[in-house]
Amino acid sequence: MRRAHTALKAGAWDRDRRVGTVTLSYLERHRRRLRLVTDQGEPLLLDLAKAMLLGEGDGLETDDGVVEVKAANEALLEIRAGSAGLARLAYHLGNRHLPIQLLDDRLLIRDDHVIADMVRGLGGEVLAVTVPFVPEAGAYAGGHDHSSGFEDE
Repeated sequence: MRRAHTALKAGAWDRDRRVGTVTLSYLERHRRRLRLVTDQGEPLLLDLAKAMLLGEGDGLETDDGVVEVKAANEALLEIRAGSAGLARLAYHLGNRHLPIQLLDDRLLIRDDHVIADMVRGLGGEVLAVTVPFVPEAGAYAGGHDHSSGFEDE
């Protein structure tokens, strides 16, 4: 079984070294150790020194090359301002400590009918979508030492 021991930032690794891809959900992309199966059907052990959030295009270095990370489509809620104001909706969602993907004209959160009802009650518009989820990492995502955990940073 291949063992992925080092995470590499998107654009910071040689694509000629790519030996496969692995498509992961948001929760699967934020791990330290996990048994995976590549998109090519091969077993892969994610075995990093510490948990980190992997993004679209990041690489997982193995002894024989790099496995590229792809963000999986997920069931999400797209939230638009409606009569509420997007900043107001973002405040209420953030107050519930939800992972949120912030876009210029909308917010994306994981599907949750209770939160959808709350947003509608505040005057927001909610639409079910299926797209990759890439929420904000947060102020302390890299730990208090402000490092990301990526190799060669």
